[in-house]
Amino acid sequence: MPALPRRIALLASLAALTATGRPSRADPVPRADALSGQHPAAYYRAAAELFSSGQRSDAVFLFYLGQLRFRTHLAARPNLPPDQDRALFASLSESVGRPANEWAFGDIPALIRTLDAVLVYDARNPDTFTSPTQFPTPSRQTRAGLQGMRDEIGRRADEIRRERASRGLANR
Repeated sequence: MPALPRRIALLASLAALTATGRPSRADPVPRADALSGQHPAAYYRAAAELFSSGQRSDAVFLFYLGQLRFRTHLAARPNLPPDQDRALFASLSESVGRPANEWAFGDIPALIRTLDAVLVYDARNPDTFTSPTQFPTPSRQTRAGLQGMRDEIGRRADEIRRERASRGLANR
């Protein structure tokens, strides 16, 4: 990777520092770089491994990057059989996404920073499995969906915290 994109990636990972100001134990950017060109399910697998090892912030980054890329893949290829990648996406969203989201939504400001870092990383490191050049409309629409979700989370932050508290979930 040329020096400038590497620096940008480093800045994106620094922007996603935890609230304590300490970097996480593993930088998710090199992990994401290593997954480039692979099927989007690979991001979910890596996120699950990180989450189970306690590297939850990095897991959430890879989960949302994987979700962005998996959703783009599905939108770009609407005729995929429903019992293959569409079913895999649904299964991974439940098995990996549910615990990642439950944890991530406990710290809304950190989640918003992570979503911003995912969007920056994705813009600087275009998906090579479902190229935005080859599939510009699905790529733009999926990114817009993630941006909209990020904005909605920000608008509803207090409501989300109250709802979590009422369900006995921690707000960090």
